[in-house]
Amino acid sequence: MEHKFYPESKMMSHGYNPQWSEGAIKCPIFQTSTFVFKSAEEGKAFFELAYGKRDPEPNEVPGLIYSRLNNPDLQILEERLCLWDKAEQAAVFESGMSAITTVLLEFLRPGDLLLYSRPVYGGTDHFINEVLPQFNVEVVEFYAGQSQEEIQANIDKTGKADRLKLILCETPANPTNAQIDFEVCTAIKEHYSTEENPVYMAVDNTYMGPLWQHPLEHGADLVMYSATKYIGGHSDLIAGAVLGSNELMARIKGLRTFLGNMASPNTGWLLMRSLETLKVRMEAQQANAIKIADFLKNHDKVEKVYYLGHLEEGTKDYEIFKRQCSGPGAMVAFDVKGGEKEAFKVLNSLKLIQLAVSLGSTESLAQHPKTMTHAGVPEEDLERLSITDKLIRLSAGVENHEDLIWDLDQALAQI
Repeated sequence: MEHKFYPESKMMSHGYNPQWSEGAIKCPIFQTSTFVFKSAEEGKAFFELAYGKRDPEPNEVPGLIYSRLNNPDLQILEERLCLWDKAEQAAVFESGMSAITTVLLEFLRPGDLLLYSRPVYGGTDHFINEVLPQFNVEVVEFYAGQSQEEIQANIDKTGKADRLKLILCETPANPTNAQIDFEVCTAIKEHYSTEENPVYMAVDNTYMGPLWQHPLEHGADLVMYSATKYIGGHSDLIAGAVLGSNELMARIKGLRTFLGNMASPNTGWLLMRSLETLKVRMEAQQANAIKIADFLKNHDKVEKVYYLGHLEEGTKDYEIFKRQCSGPGAMVAFDVKGGEKEAFKVLNSLKLIQLAVSLGSTESLAQHPKTMTHAGVPEEDLERLSITDKLIRLSAGVENHEDLIWDLDQALAQI
């Protein structure tokens, strides 16, 4: 009787046979630039597939050519990543920004229109608003809570509704956990899509990681990650990933080949190592975040807590959360009573929690979004996005929750 294993079980061995590598139980690092063909005919066949000159024969898989095109560490890693999001294919990149920008460059051309949610990660915001306009790509923004009709009216005002090519959303949003409704995004996608002009939807799922939200199941065509975060999870690598259908991923991988921004074999190996503990790490981080958020909610020096686990039942946000997510995650943001001076005092007083950007790692991290990760966002936009002087963002790690709460308590006592 065939048994269907859970992804966390398959992370140990999926896609790898120890007999390929002298019986080594773990896939080794294939630190090589090129691969030897058994014959000239084999080399020709591999290149025909790689360059799309023909369709693969039944049971034919792409052969190894050159590590800019493919490498065993990346191929096995990409197969394992697909298990979490139930994707047909994945592509791994040298950074999260590399993954996001490759998607934008592949699906947008001069004269096209991009619809994107706000807030997004600061690097994404900069690329969309400072770089894409140089390529004559127009952008339209929308916010959590806006209706489909309101968003479509703003699209139509541009006069380029027929040039809408891509919807990009980040949800929950960095840093405030604001939620974008997938149902609204897919309805907009379907409204403007035609056979000649399909509109695609790409979701940055970094905040939820591969565990707590699966956008492909809610109408997204592509899901993107900064794999530096939960997937890597140890603050020792930089990487990104994109997942989707065979058709769209062939385009993504094609552009990746010529941009040359794939991850290295060593990075692929490190990510495979991290995938084995992804579920236990993320569950421990979420358990800590729940306790931290509850502590902050009742603290007299804290004005407001932004955490999905605190959404009120019966509200629209709660309904979106229950429909889209399987857990509240490990990211907590909160407003201290005061401003930048008080927020900095708290950050400078932490003893266990590290003052650093990034998130999703084994150690807990805290930072000041307005002056750090979102420093490039225009001042007039920050207030609307609730990114203020008093906001602190916290990524819960796997330390003992009592120590983390003690640390926050003593730091808040300094203001």
